[in-house]
Amino acid sequence: MAIYFFTEEVSFILHDKNKIRKWISNVITIENFRIGSLNYIFCSDNFLHKANLQYLQHDTYTDILTFDTTDEPNEISGDIFVNIERVKENARTFKVLFNTELYRVMVHGILHLLGYNDKTQEEKELMKSKEDYYLSLLPKFIQ
Repeated sequence: MAIYFFTEEVSFILHDKNKIRKWISNVITIENFRIGSLNYIFCSDNFLHKANLQYLQHDTYTDILTFDTTDEPNEISGDIFVNIERVKENARTFKVLFNTELYRVMVHGILHLLGYNDKTQEEKELMKSKEDYYLSLLPKFIQ
């Protein structure tokens, strides 16, 4: 099991890394998966926009991109790019704390790696429900 945190083109420090690792591990275990290797890359708007263009041919700005690198059944591995600038903007828009929005986006990436999608309204509702549930578990890990 390995969960790593990196930054690209942004000054950002993730606090409570070990507690967040335990929370993420718990989410994955509840879903009956195990962790291979997960990389969170916290980055700038510009960095993620370029990646979105290069890898997905999408000329849009986004708060997250998730790339699945899983090789084994019931194991998740991947790279989760989190746009810190968009997370800050979304936190203001939705009137929530930055960390609340950050953790929502972080678990959103995990849910994608677990096979959940958010293309249809029904999928979006299930994804939001899962995010809310796993965010409700967070206080057990981060006090």
